[in-house]
Amino acid sequence: MRTYNKYTSIVGIFLISLLFFSSCKEFLNPEQEINITKDKLYEDWYEYRSMAMGLYGIQTDLVEQLVILGELRGDLMKITDNADADMVEVYNFNISKENKYAQPTNFFRLITATNSFITELKTRRPEVLNPKSPVNNYDRLYGEALCMRAWAYFNAVRIYGKVPFLPESITSIEEVNKFLETPGTYLDTVKIVYGTNGYDNDTLRNVQVELEKQYYDIDLVIDHFTNELENNVKSVGVNHYIENQDQTWEVTIWNNYAYHALLGIMYLTEGDLAKAANNFEFITETNSENYRYQIDNSFANGNWKQIFTNIDIKEHVFTLYFNKGEYQQNRFQEMFEPREPHKYMLKPTRSAILKWETTWDNYRLAVNNTQPWLTRTVWKGLPGDFYRGYGASYTYMQNGVEIPEINVFQSLWLKSEEDYRTSALLVEDADTVIYKYSINKNVFDQDANFIVYRAAGIHLWLAEVYVWWKFEQNGVPREFTSNAVNIINDGSQYNINSNREQLGVRGRVGFGGATDGIRPGNINYTRHPFTNEVTGYIDVSGDFHALQLYLEDQLIDERARELAFEGERFYDLMRVAKRRNDPSFLAKQVSEKFPVERQSEIYNLLLDETNWYINYFD
Repeated sequence: MRTYNKYTSIVGIFLISLLFFSSCKEFLNPEQEINITKDKLYEDWYEYRSMAMGLYGIQTDLVEQLVILGELRGDLMKITDNADADMVEVYNFNISKENKYAQPTNFFRLITATNSFITELKTRRPEVLNPKSPVNNYDRLYGEALCMRAWAYFNAVRIYGKVPFLPESITSIEEVNKFLETPGTYLDTVKIVYGTNGYDNDTLRNVQVELEKQYYDIDLVIDHFTNELENNVKSVGVNHYIENQDQTWEVTIWNNYAYHALLGIMYLTEGDLAKAANNFEFITETNSENYRYQIDNSFANGNWKQIFTNIDIKEHVFTLYFNKGEYQQNRFQEMFEPREPHKYMLKPTRSAILKWETTWDNYRLAVNNTQPWLTRTVWKGLPGDFYRGYGASYTYMQNGVEIPEINVFQSLWLKSEEDYRTSALLVEDADTVIYKYSINKNVFDQDANFIVYRAAGIHLWLAEVYVWWKFEQNGVPREFTSNAVNIINDGSQYNINSNREQLGVRGRVGFGGATDGIRPGNINYTRHPFTNEVTGYIDVSGDFHALQLYLEDQLIDERARELAFEGERFYDLMRVAKRRNDPSFLAKQVSEKFPVERQSEIYNLLLDETNWYINYFD
């Protein structure tokens, strides 16, 4: 049984309780008449494993907060009239410290819990600190805990702009509060356990350590934790397959691939493209396990939505597991669904839906690049990304029932014929619904898994690196923009050495062809979103930087189609805006989801980068 939150042994319960009250020397359960001191714990491998599972339970408590803050502040999600007051604050970038989604408590819980576990491993299993000792399961647990702590800090600093650095001796929320509330330096009482010497066996002393409060911005967080991960981790992830023959266990805990994904996105955020590429390529170009994270037909076409109904090691890199039967649930269905008893508090924006509905399959242009104004559409193709869009990422519901897909296609086709009135009748009065966490779910399930990293997302991050990464080879400058295009469209750069035919992120859902793929060139044609008629062109001839910007725009749109509502959208926009040194990139995209009368207000607010963060620690 895979479980993060519920424990089948009393030992697991004691371990978690001691984790949160580590200043206590013993934990007493009078009903059980069992008295277990902390010093007697961690004597058995399964106690360590139980504690690690407790850490994942804390990590699952963050998923709703990550989606709300990562998506509702972006351009793909908005509130409904049913949204609670805290969601309204997040949506309006007017977030109070009392806002439940702004609270850093769960980040602190995870950081202090990992601090405690890491300290125990270093104290009782000192081989984890020896890079020359053979790798064992304690090393792998140590790697899991270090990754989890680094992930917590990285996500927190993206939200708050700066975070307090909590020394490893701070291992409970009570200590965090005292640490943050104490003016000046903080005096921490540390328990010292001396080794056996025949005279003062297990002698205890309390010594005071003076801790100075420091706040790390995103650069300091990335510098500190990339250095820690690269220098202190020997291996990541215990192999549970040996015992339970279930390969999916590997991707529901931190593992070596997830370790490289975390390093890769930290380096990409920092702007170190070479190191980002090295870590992403470890995942995308692995030549073991049948090239598991390359994009083939495993989730092609109609199978794409199965990414969200099952756990599969060919797509999932790290996924937080939920299961109603084990009392591990989240509130995604409650927040997104309009069917009773759910509250329908959040919905996709019009911009999000248009990302899928204005994607065209297999159209043809009569191209005249020497006289581009003469280029015209000779076959408009078919409208709509129906594999990743309708019925997968979003849906229309009337009275809690989905509108048939054929009706939606007919509506789009009628739009292409400019019959907007009849088109509207087919989806009239329907609720637009975020559906990614409801696929194949009964109304009371509330247990969709949360994917932290998956293959397509890693490939698209790598494509982003390739848009900008330049290096010198034999004195000749080289760029990788062609690799970026191949990753998006058809994966052709992998097919040379791979044993599996690669399809690319768009290609596996049918949009990687000669015309319907993303194919930037000197002349790039704009088309009407509903009729697909050519409306103009963008000429970047002789301006390679403009070509890169155009390609990056297309890539960020592709990330929306592939990864909408998975918690990363606002940080995608932040990263691009910072790279361009142009806050208007983010401000424009986000402000357009607001009513016309508020767009200027929000645009001007977001031109100031300090408003991208929740200034909780000011």
